[in-house]
Amino acid sequence: MSALPDGLAKARALASERRLRARALSSWIGWAASALAFGALALALLDILYVVFRRGFSALNWQLFVTPTSGIAGGLLNAIEGSALLTFGALLLAVPVGVLGGIYVSEFSRDPFARTVRFVADVLVGVPSIVFGLFGYLTMVTTLDWHFSLAAGCITLAMMIAPYMLRTTELAMRGVPAELREAGYALGASQANLVARVLLRECAPRVLTGILLAMAISMGETAPLIYTVNWSNYYWSGHLTHEPVAYLTYVIWSFINEPFASAHALAYAAALLITLFVLAITLLARLSISRLAVRRNP
Repeated sequence: MSALPDGLAKARALASERRLRARALSSWIGWAASALAFGALALALLDILYVVFRRGFSALNWQLFVTPTSGIAGGLLNAIEGSALLTFGALLLAVPVGVLGGIYVSEFSRDPFARTVRFVADVLVGVPSIVFGLFGYLTMVTTLDWHFSLAAGCITLAMMIAPYMLRTTELAMRGVPAELREAGYALGASQANLVARVLLRECAPRVLTGILLAMAISMGETAPLIYTVNWSNYYWSGHLTHEPVAYLTYVIWSFINEPFASAHALAYAAALLITLFVLAITLLARLSISRLAVRRNP
């Protein structure tokens, strides 16, 4: 009678050992596939950065920063100015809408209107950027008769990046430990005070990360600006409407197709400047976040 239980135990032990081996093999295959995918992505990224930095640095000179574009030659000062105006103008419009919208959707998640806002934000995140450009062209450039202008470009970019800010702010707010909410309510704090003084301070680094992501997206866009801003070889004269402006991504998109070395040099220099701008903004944000963490936890 004892032979049967012993044989059953051995069979179960063998089956368990086989499952462990199969699990270890599948885990190894998964980690190997992940490493290969990461390696391929890293190589592609390093190759792009190598080309941009090598050709971009070789094209840099003092004239790029002190003179405007003249045809397919000259400098990039007007394009740098226009990119800065478009980016910060879009942030000025999108940050209040995105952050406050994310707070509302997070705090009133069961409200039907909040669910509708979340659904609309999810849809807008998936809309191609050229569709935003077409919408901006049909509404602001033609219907409102603003023509190609800074205002049309800033509003179009703001409509693109606000949904990203909303969703990242919502996720950041939801990531705050429930104990903080309970402690705030226990101390008699209102919902507005709790959000402003506790929740936003706790999730500020993640909210800032979402804003930076949206900022990087707006700096790298070309398609919506072609429809709403167009291009100009001159500096911005201060008009929000009826005046096109220059921007760096247009230089990359347009000048690289020209059969002239001067145009190619401007395109690579513009690509390098955008890359450096995004890198500098990211590093400054990380530095500020680390200092904030040190002050919070001395």
